[in-house]
Parts: sequence; structure tokens; C-alpha cells
Amino acid sequence: MNGKQMSKADRPAVMVAGMDAVRGRWALVGIGFLINLCLGSIYSWSVFVGPLAAHYTGLLGREVTTSEVLFPFSVFLACFALAMPLAGKFIDTHGPRAAVALGGLLTGLGWLSASVAPSVWMLYLMYGVVGGAGVGIAYGVPVAVASRWFPDRRGLAVGVTVAGFGMSALVTATVAGYLLETAGVMMTFRIFGIAFAAVLLLCAVPLRFPPDGWRPPGWQPPAVDTERNAAGDGLGQMLRSRRFYGLWICYFIGCCAGLMAISIAKPVGTEVVGITGGLATLLVAFFAIFNGGGRPVFGCLTDRLHPGRTAAISFLMIGGASLAMWAAPTVPVYIVSFAILWGCLGGWLAIAPTATATYFGTADYPRMYGLVFLAYGAGALVGPQLAGFIRTATGSWTGVFPYVAVMAAVGCLIALTLLRKE
Repeated sequence: MNGKQMSKADRPAVMVAGMDAVRGRWALVGIGFLINLCLGSIYSWSVFVGPLAAHYTGLLGREVTTSEVLFPFSVFLACFALAMPLAGKFIDTHGPRAAVALGGLLTGLGWLSASVAPSVWMLYLMYGVVGGAGVGIAYGVPVAVASRWFPDRRGLAVGVTVAGFGMSALVTATVAGYLLETAGVMMTFRIFGIAFAAVLLLCAVPLRFPPDGWRPPGWQPPAVDTERNAAGDGLGQMLRSRRFYGLWICYFIGCCAGLMAISIAKPVGTEVVGITGGLATLLVAFFAIFNGGGRPVFGCLTDRLHPGRTAAISFLMIGGASLAMWAAPTVPVYIVSFAILWGCLGGWLAIAPTATATYFGTADYPRMYGLVFLAYGAGALVGPQLAGFIRTATGSWTGVFPYVAVMAAVGCLIALTLLRKE
């Protein structure tokens, strides 16, 4: 080109997975789905609760309660959320491949070290802290990759990517159930640790961000998106915006309500509506389908409507399902209501990352969404513990649902005011 800058037509075509980028980028979505399928194994934790309680009761010579072995679930999710913003700069500096490799190694180490944990407290540290941090480092990568490769269909791409996290329990709980029966609880931890580390390291290899300035042919970004990305101050701009605080509170409420539902799905089924333990376990796997499916569905709605309107719809559904469970706790109502609650939790894992990019751009996306994602960690700590407190105070799991309905009403009001379309 004789020293002249290449024109757009002269630039080499961007290829992904041996295909042109517009088609090949979907391969990265599939890889992101598989990564999240491994990372989301935390959602199968309820399958481990009984075997772990029995294991540590025999090991320690005292009764280890269900509450003690449920707590790693909250520790894991909290460390998961705390690691997200801390990993943001690492992702931008070292790239998606290195971040997933590091997160995958820590995730596998968390499961492996848990297999030799001599006490419940060491389980909190080895599985909850180490494994949770590994998931937190790796989780933001597929979301960031999808957001940058799909500026034109961001909600759908992010929704499909994170669907793997929600669908994980359908796969990992089934595999874990078989291994728990045949190999025992600690060997199951060991097998999962080796398998997750290997899969995540392999999935890390093809990950990359698009070249600067890349966009799908024929697609033009909205002027406001161009301005936000050019400003290069995404994090500072976000922290000065009322929308950030509205989004954070809405995300907290959506996750708190959803994680309450996940943590109590089986006991509500057996103690309130009177189904057998075996059926309740099968229904947990059934609800996981909605948790995964809710992500691309709400992602598409966010693309078509607007994050604020989509958030309001999710809260109306959460409130309606909760009131139905409070008023008429029957088997059909239980199945429909918990499918909605799990689906709406999954939906928030698509609404929030899409809204972050829509409102604040992608210039500093890993750190920005990391801060937003802290709302998920807060919901993980508060939701299950609040559900247990209400159960103790009221004497029944049905006492949880009026509180969830009130939270949903507050969330809907915030979504329609602070997140409204301008």
C-alpha cells in the first residue's frame, strides 16, 4: 500500500474457527456455553448435602447438620461474585485465554482439595473460597467475549452463553447422583475436579476478543454506543450514573428471590406440597431447564424491548409466582411457580450483563460488569439465609413467599423509574 493506511476493503478478513467471523463467532458462544456448564456445577450442591453430612458426622464423631454443609453454597457464590470485579483488569490485560485457564485451574483445585478436607470449616475454605474464586475469574470471560463479538445481538449471545451455567445442574446433578452411589462423596469431588480442570483448559485455547473496531458487515452501532466506547471511561461513567445503582438493586432483588427459590425447592416440595423426595429431586433437574432457558429468552427480550422493561416483566412474574405459592401451595402451583422463579433468576443473568453493555458501553466491560455482579454475590449471601430465617420464624416455608412478592414489587418500581428508556 506504499505506506498508506489500508482501506477497510483491503484489510484481511477476520476468521473465527476457520470460518468468517459472522458465522464463526457462534463457535465462541458454544465454547462459552460449555465453560459455563462446568462452572455452574454449584447449582447441583443440594445433591451433595446429605452425603456430606453423613460423611462428616462419621468422620468427626458428632452430628453435622444440613445447615453446616449448606453454607459452602453461600461461601462459594460470595467468593464467585467478589472475584469477578477483581478479575476484570486481568482479563483486559492478559486476555480471555489466560483468564479462563487460571480460573479453570482454581476451579478444579477447589473440587480436588475439597475431596481431602478434614473438617467442614476446611470445606468452606477449599471448596467455597478456592473454587468460588476460580469460577469468578473464569465466568466473566465468556460474557465479555460474547458482548464484544455480538454488538448486534448482544442479549441473545450473552443469554445462550450463560445458559450453560443454569443448565449445569441438569447434567452435573445427574452425573453426581450416579457417582455418589457408586464411588462415594469424596471420590466424586475428585473426579469432578480433574474433569472440570481439563475441560476448562481445553476451552480456553480458542478464546479471543475481536480486533479493535470490528463489527458485523452492514451493522452500524447507535451513536450513543460509539460515544461511550470512544470515551474510554466506562467505569467512571457507570459509577456516576443513577442507572448503575438502579441496576445493582434490581439485580440484587432478582438474584435474592431466585436463589431463595433454588435453595428451598426440594424442602418446599416435600414439606409443603407433599411430594416424595425422589420426585422433588427430579423436579430440581426439571427447574434447571427453565433456569438455563430463561437466559436466552430474557436476553432476546432485552434486545427487543429495553433492559428496564424486561426487568419489570421479570419482577411481575416473580411476584405472581410467589403470591400463587402463598395462596394455593398445591403440586401444580408448585411446579409452575418454581419453574417461573428459576427461569427469572436465569433471566437476570442475561438482563444484567446486557444492560451493563447497553447503558455503559464495552470499553471497560469486564470491570464494569464485575461491579454489577457483586449484586449476585449479595443475593447469594442474603437469599438462602433469609429463607432459613423466615422458615424458623414462621414455622413454614410458605412464609417466605409474601416477602419475595414485596421484594419483587420494589424491584418493579425501581426498574420502571431508574432503568426507564430515555
